[in-house]
Amino acid sequence: MTVSLDDLDRNILALLQEDCSLPLDEIARRLGASKTPIWNRIRRMKASGVIRGQVALLDPEKLGLESCFFVLIRTAQHDAAWLARFLEAVRGRPEVLEAHRLAGDIDYILKVRVPNARAYDAFYQALIKEVSIFNVTSTLSMEEIKNTTVLPL
Repeated sequence: MTVSLDDLDRNILALLQEDCSLPLDEIARRLGASKTPIWNRIRRMKASGVIRGQVALLDPEKLGLESCFFVLIRTAQHDAAWLARFLEAVRGRPEVLEAHRLAGDIDYILKVRVPNARAYDAFYQALIKEVSIFNVTSTLSMEEIKNTTVLPL
């Protein structure tokens, strides 16, 4: 469900997407408003789920997670029990940063972050032990060209 936002809400969100640690005083100053209305709007957007949370964005390479794999999965099973096992396996693996169900020939795509190919193989072996998969195609990202959490407002 879409939430109705005005220009001030969008401007607040734009600032928070760039740096959610900005003090309320600074947000109000940049937007030419007083603190109380800005705080009320932020609180309302949190309550409505527009703002889902606040996090620190980490550099995966500086943490030794230099390899990013995209894993394309096709399954021959589409029953509820298989799906429950698959979801549990994917959600339980910290290496999986994103998982999407797709339309078309591929059923699911995973974005997996690991230190190297050997770590990816260990991830892959663990995944296929937990859930039966018809076909897996893995691709290694050679270069990250764009990565952002900023949504277009």
